[in-house]
Amino acid sequence: MTTSAATLIDRVYSEQKELIAFLLHQGQISYSQTVDAFLSKTLLLSSASYFESRIANEISDFASNVSNSNEALVSLIRNKAIERQYHTYFSWREGDRSANPFFAMFGTSLKDSAKKDLKDTELSLAASAFLELGELRNLLVHENFASFPLDKTADEIYSLYTRALRFVSYIEGKLNRQALEPAGTTA
Repeated sequence: MTTSAATLIDRVYSEQKELIAFLLHQGQISYSQTVDAFLSKTLLLSSASYFESRIANEISDFASNVSNSNEALVSLIRNKAIERQYHTYFSWREGDRSANPFFAMFGTSLKDSAKKDLKDTELSLAASAFLELGELRNLLVHENFASFPLDKTADEIYSLYTRALRFVSYIEGKLNRQALEPAGTTA
């Protein structure tokens, strides 16, 4: 999937913004603020969940491609390396945010190649947005969704999401290229 293709997240954001505009037009300022606060949290969870799904599917596809669709190996990867493991793939916390643990899972060659690629400013900003969304998601779900004081507006969350899309597409492309390369070549 390319970063320019509209996603379900885009639709959720657009529909909620229309609802907020309607409420404002009706003079329902307090309702519009409530909806906007709820949209921020919903958009954050939806974005993070969407990215998790895409990355998990890409890892599964990667395992299938490199193993020539070996059912036993793909099942092992899904059950032991993907299921309930996503939170361990990245260093999420501010001050220690990094995608290096993810790329290191695929070997030194891929990790070094990704490290080099991440020197690109735009890709680095996309990775940073992705990791910030992941950390905010973790805080939101582990510190009581209803009372968590999310300091970002829906527009700010959506901006992070649109930037982070580039990083997720990069991961998909990187793993896809890695799966297609003959053994022993550099990513």
